[in-house]
Amino acid sequence: MGFEQYHEPANELSAATRTFARLIVSLIEEADAINWYEQRISVEPDAEARAIMQNSQKEEFKHFGMDLEFLLRRKPEWRAALQRILFQSGDIVKLGEQGEKAEDQQ
Repeated sequence: MGFEQYHEPANELSAATRTFARLIVSLIEEADAINWYEQRISVEPDAEARAIMQNSQKEEFKHFGMDLEFLLRRKPEWRAALQRILFQSGDIVKLGEQGEKAEDQQ
């Protein structure tokens, strides 16, 4: 069975790189699930069904966060960049530029 997350021959990749690829794919899948729930919630007329979907979407947020944290623990340069962007007030583009500078210093 082939896996689409690899762009290089899997047998040539280290175990750490294969794990990293799995978590990247998982992060993407969680983001997709969050998006799908957001769309379904926006059009669902039944309040009880909407509440169930909102509850399910919260689980996807948690999974997304866990995947991201795993990746950040293995990529300190990503953490350095994102610490200057996430959970900060102000202009997002300027914060992103500061994050890039922090990443370059790693």
